Amino acid sequence: MSSEVNILLIECPDELGIIARVTTVLTNHKLNMVEFHEFADEETGQFYMRTGVTGKLDRIAVEKDIAAVLPTGASFRFVNNIRKKVVIMVTKETHCLGDLLLRHYTNNIDMDILGVIGNHPDCKELTEKFDIPWFEISHKGIERAEHENLIIQKIKELGPDYILLAKFMRILSPEFVAEFPNRIINIHHSFLPSFIGANPYRQAYNRGVKIIGATAHIVNNDLDEGPIIYQDVTRVDHSHSAVEMSRAGRDVEKNVFTEGIKLVLKDRVFVKNNRTIVFA
Repeated sequence: MSSEVNILLIECPDELGIIARVTTVLTNHKLNMVEFHEFADEETGQFYMRTGVTGKLDRIAVEKDIAAVLPTGASFRFVNNIRKKVVIMVTKETHCLGDLLLRHYTNNIDMDILGVIGNHPDCKELTEKFDIPWFEISHKGIERAEHENLIIQKIKELGPDYILLAKFMRILSPEFVAEFPNRIINIHHSFLPSFIGANPYRQAYNRGVKIIGATAHIVNNDLDEGPIIYQDVTRVDHSHSAVEMSRAGRDVEKNVFTEGIKLVLKDRVFVKNNRTIVFA
């Protein structure tokens, strides 16, 4: 029996007996289920399923039989566990980029970095230390649309599965987002929208907050309000300066970003409107 794991992803209207019918199809095709997750959303009436199978997969035959047992309006697909390809976008901050580069170098994350795109030169030296292609596309002296078109052209040339915004500090237009639907992953501090604008950690310090947090999310047309993939926090108190809060925040950001990316790379995230279903 083949040891390669193929992942079956299903989203469809919920109804009685879906699991039994699908698992019967898989069993009839002598596929062994090695992982299984499901969720029925009572509010939306949608059903989600992620199943890992091993065995000789006759994709055309299996997909035909699965389609026959699913409700009208269902969508499903098989994916395998091959490494995904990514492009990273940055501005000046290095903590998230550096964490991803090191994990990539030590083979501690299942992705291939095709290149890093920066609108400032600050991250060039760090990127090249890891022998990753660097592409500087400055925004200076040109309109936003022209700058974005240059980036889009480069991304399409590289052909990634996902685009990772490792503290890329420019707002992306709806036109840019539409080019890569549900394929752009961002990281931001969880103070938004409570502390909007520049220097959120100073604002947090002035308010005496007790929790520093970060959120990995998929980018949509609402600033920092896209579907949430992963979140975490660390505690602070009155003894922490604004600089110390910022340092703690950077640690949380890079960890949350990496964990969120891992979930996406493993096809564990379903996106429905502005909400995610995450099978961790």
